Amino acid sequence: MSLESRLPLPATSLPLSRHELDRDYLSRSRPELLDELWADADTRVLVLWRGNALLNGRGGLELLPPALVPEADLRLYLGRSIDGSLPPRRYAAAVLSDAAAGAFGVGDDLWGNLRLLGSRLDDLEAGLFTAALALANWHASHPFSPRTGVATVAEQGGWVRRDPAGGREVFPRTDAAIIVGVVDPDDRLLLGHNAMWEQGRYSLLAGFVEPGESLESAVVREVFEESGIRVVDPVYLGSQPWPFPASLMLGFTAKVDPDRESVLAPDGAEILDLRWFSREELTAALGEIGLPGRTSIARAIIERWYGGPIDDRIDW
Repeated sequence: MSLESRLPLPATSLPLSRHELDRDYLSRSRPELLDELWADADTRVLVLWRGNALLNGRGGLELLPPALVPEADLRLYLGRSIDGSLPPRRYAAAVLSDAAAGAFGVGDDLWGNLRLLGSRLDDLEAGLFTAALALANWHASHPFSPRTGVATVAEQGGWVRRDPAGGREVFPRTDAAIIVGVVDPDDRLLLGHNAMWEQGRYSLLAGFVEPGESLESAVVREVFEESGIRVVDPVYLGSQPWPFPASLMLGFTAKVDPDRESVLAPDGAEILDLRWFSREELTAALGEIGLPGRTSIARAIIERWYGGPIDDRIDW
């Protein structure tokens, strides 16, 4: 399948966009909601510690009844299941301190990272982990009011923080970022090596959308800034949350502008190396380079261009 196709990415190729969850917005306003959840033996709780989730040892999440959950620094309401094949159930998350996690007595091998696990979890677990991690990261980075500097308090089931001095509410933020599969007239794909990555890792070009900027303009600007390549015809493919710590990745393809000269030149600060790959060249390079993990939208866009799954034997 060529990147020239304008069909969107299938939802099944975007692991963190999957969900079987009704976020149950209206219930968040009940002041005693979290206490109600913890008093309900049918509630199931996802336990988080340092951004990792408790696992069950069988490749999935360990979702505990509240009575088995250690005392948490932060409790969050995630919503209700919508899968008709499962019993109706409400789900929450508990964020543990180091002390609580240590007292819990669970080995390091039973704490899992969403980057590595996302593509292996079922739809419900993927949605729960993604939402819980995004919320937990927001709470950790926004403990004070941006206007008054006063410590805020969590409310609305963990979906709002309120300044107790003035009553102003602060809501979770999401940072929009574009990620682009750039192809040249020979249908070669452009991949770059980021300065922050392990040696040999390559992926698509990406960047944050700036204030007052459209997504399409961000595609053109970011690709040029990072690679020196002028592109046209940005085509939207799909989106996926990426809570590391708070992004929404918006996938695009774009073509090298045939009417403007471009010189391939990594910016030297963020991007250290750039390479064009045909499908045959990428196949031959798989022992030399690593591609983005299967949880990422970057992997989905690359495999869409490639024509199918890529066995690169490395999970970044």
